[in-house]
Amino acid sequence: MITPEHGLLALPALRQLEQNAEAAGLQLMQHAAQAIAGWCQAHIPHGAAILVAAGPGNNGGDAILAACLLKQAGYAVEVLLPEPRVNAAVAAALQHWQALGGSVRPTLGDTPPAWLLDGLFGVGLSRPLGGAWLHLIRRLNSLPCPKLAIDIPSGLDAWTGQPRGIALRASHTLSLLCPKPGLYTAQGRDYCGHTSIALLDCPPTHYPQASGSIAVPQALALKRRHSSHKGSYGSVSVIGGARGMSGAAILAGRAALALGAGKVFVHTQDALLLDPATPELMLRSWQDGMNVPAANVMLIGPGLGLSDQAHQALDALLLHDNTLVLDADALNLLAADSQLQARLRQRSYPTLLTPHPSEAARLLDCSTEQIQADRIAAARQLAQQFACTVLLKGSGTLLASSGQPYRLLVHGSPALAVAGQGDLLGGAICALLAQGMPLLDGAHLAADLHACAGEHYETAQGGPIGLSASTTLQLMSHDLNQRLKQAGAPAF
Repeated sequence: MITPEHGLLALPALRQLEQNAEAAGLQLMQHAAQAIAGWCQAHIPHGAAILVAAGPGNNGGDAILAACLLKQAGYAVEVLLPEPRVNAAVAAALQHWQALGGSVRPTLGDTPPAWLLDGLFGVGLSRPLGGAWLHLIRRLNSLPCPKLAIDIPSGLDAWTGQPRGIALRASHTLSLLCPKPGLYTAQGRDYCGHTSIALLDCPPTHYPQASGSIAVPQALALKRRHSSHKGSYGSVSVIGGARGMSGAAILAGRAALALGAGKVFVHTQDALLLDPATPELMLRSWQDGMNVPAANVMLIGPGLGLSDQAHQALDALLLHDNTLVLDADALNLLAADSQLQARLRQRSYPTLLTPHPSEAARLLDCSTEQIQADRIAAARQLAQQFACTVLLKGSGTLLASSGQPYRLLVHGSPALAVAGQGDLLGGAICALLAQGMPLLDGAHLAADLHACAGEHYETAQGGPIGLSASTTLQLMSHDLNQRLKQAGAPAF
């Protein structure tokens, strides 16, 4: 069951939640104001100057009621109301504000506040912002102060993570009732800053069924018995490494070892005998008759190339009866061949596609911009069209499988924006699958470990530049072991 703090609701479900809460007598606007004011009191020095920018809808009502509480708590609060035509809830909040002696200004002043509270537009915004609103948000973005967005930064689409013409760049966002996918995917993290969630004391029974989740699978399934051996933890075969591109396949193999696979075979076209950095890898050629040993999980694609031999290798492996992960050039070959696509759809064994946005665009015969415009829809379409599980990489990595709620990663770092990291992720996924994790859970946990490695590096180094493959794997292995330690005893 997906809990309220992890559940991602579609807009109709969110509106249903609001109606359920109101019907039960829950005063959502008052609860929202209390949550906002509580956040501010915990993070903003007492007595600081706070500018509350309020819009004409319910988001503005939340902001003005929060302004009332903050004024009563001793903060120097001003309310900016650019649009005088407001709904009934905002009008009632304004009356309360004015009864406390608060004043309202229609335009932005010259003196910058210590903090800005953004309550201009919430999740209901359905149009691009232009004209006076665009000019105002530009000015608000230029203010040299921290900014707290209420529920969602004004102008940001709460489901796609894309700005509608323009969006406020917040340093913090307080999401109300539930997390919103747009906070974490596409451009969302660049606009939202640090995100927290306030459930507003809404009982779990009021929540409709979630269409997605940000919860990460536990590592408990990977707990090891003392009485075990390398055969207990599965085997992985990596097929790739066309001549001159062996590095990609070797990186994937190293990742599979680092994340716990018992045995790892790396098949390349180059006549490699040994990886000096990881002599545990068993290196073999795949160019003669596709002599690939039986393995629990096979990864095809890193450095594979687009040659006829590469095409033949993919064609043969689609008939293999074990779990198959397709990455990199395997996806490009698949996108260009309808017969390979048909063979993929006919597979009865678990299959995972791991495209980045450009590879996803080739698979769906559209532009990368169209993929990024609605990443959730793209991941779902890929899963349905190719009858398999999909991991769509990028800021806010998504996992989709037909008939199941989609999953969204909330971690990540630009430190991972360097060559070879996708190969590491592919190998890491295979390692967890080889150790017995279900496909969706294993891919999700591996992707989260990879995303967190980037965050850990950035924190330790003070910035995102310089992350290497070997450092990434050390961070991932350490993190996985820590999660195993916290997971409790294995079930015998």
